[in-house]
Amino acid sequence: MEKTQRRNTVSDLSRRAFLRRASAATVAPLILPRKLFGATAPSNRITIGMIGMGRQAYHANLPAFLNAPDAQVVAVCDVDSWRCEQGRQKVDQFYGGKGCAVYRDFRELLARPDIDAVMISTPDHWHVPMAMAAAKAGKDIALEKPLTMSIAEGRLLADTVCRYGRVFRTDSEFRSSKANLLAVELVRNGHIGRLHTIRTGTPREHGTVGSPPPMPLPAELDYDAWLGPAPAVPYTMERVHAPRQLAARPGWMRVRDYCDGMILNWGTHLNDIAQWGNNTDRTGPVEVEARGKYPDDGGLWDVLIDFEAEYRYANGVKLVYKMDHAFIRFEGDEGWIEVDKGLKAHPRTILSGQIGTEEITFPLKTEKRDFLDAIKTRGTTLEDAEVGHRTASVCHLAHISIQLGGRKLRWDPDREVFPDDPLANRLLHRPAFRTTDSRNISGT
Repeated sequence: MEKTQRRNTVSDLSRRAFLRRASAATVAPLILPRKLFGATAPSNRITIGMIGMGRQAYHANLPAFLNAPDAQVVAVCDVDSWRCEQGRQKVDQFYGGKGCAVYRDFRELLARPDIDAVMISTPDHWHVPMAMAAAKAGKDIALEKPLTMSIAEGRLLADTVCRYGRVFRTDSEFRSSKANLLAVELVRNGHIGRLHTIRTGTPREHGTVGSPPPMPLPAELDYDAWLGPAPAVPYTMERVHAPRQLAARPGWMRVRDYCDGMILNWGTHLNDIAQWGNNTDRTGPVEVEARGKYPDDGGLWDVLIDFEAEYRYANGVKLVYKMDHAFIRFEGDEGWIEVDKGLKAHPRTILSGQIGTEEITFPLKTEKRDFLDAIKTRGTTLEDAEVGHRTASVCHLAHISIQLGGRKLRWDPDREVFPDDPLANRLLHRPAFRTTDSRNISGT
């Protein structure tokens, strides 16, 4: 693979830290005094059930809903009882009562008729089964990205959400960045001339653990339920998450049975903005060629440690996507715009251009506000299931090319198949879910 030209400068930053640097003007949710909430949600509040209470839910998703004046969290669910208890305490402390219900079985939470919507913050291999169950139960859904573990999963999810008429929000905060939004508006309105190339990058993947031996199960973890549709394998901490803490990055994010690693994890943030700027967020490229490298040690953590992909779209735009550092760059025949620890452009006068009243604009709001607003209007969110599926598909396409030795693949985004390529089409699916009495899943 061609060596990268930039040093990685943000691989240790969280994606939210990247956005804070990129945009200081992200809209914050309103805060209502706790004393105005009772033990149960008032009738005019949207009731929320949290499925998965790991670090992403605890530190980001839960506080956003707690601070929303038109929502109330009424239940938390996790197969790790310690994590579930941390969530319950946070909810009850905020509202000043003891009204938050606790579940280990996500199906019991979904069965409650008084819950309007769910926030699913689980490892990736549980995303689609839980979201589909939520749609069938009549719940609106906010689902952590990446939505899926395969392109076929994504099509099934998007179609199911549509069939049941549910409001859906892909839970990525990147469309809530003022820098990203302005970049997209300038590109979509031709302020850099004709767009011809987009470049995106993810932080690098670091660390290896070899093949850790089996360990005794933590008393608080229902491991069989955690595995759910994934293969049955012995427990080791590095496969799941560190017990009784909500800070460290969990090991499952580097195990392909549960997650595809940076190529999907950060990629679905950055390539969503790429697709948005290219006005292709409900379709996709027509060609992809990618190369990548997996760890040499054959150990537990087996996601890609390097990759580079090149795509071609039907409109002639080229997308170059690689593991480097987190950035998004749009290049046109009259200049370029880049979001990389801030917004920059050449010529700089591009950034001083005003978006006209007759030009394309988008609302600036947090992903949770977007979700709640759409629930009330029964409208479409800025990043619904179809958009989230198409964004994940861009990343999956590169991973499929890598698994096939880096060969160039033609892609039909309308039929979502590789024309005349049975081997590539087999990789549109993952192995079938195993049969298990799965209950809930521990959060990210």
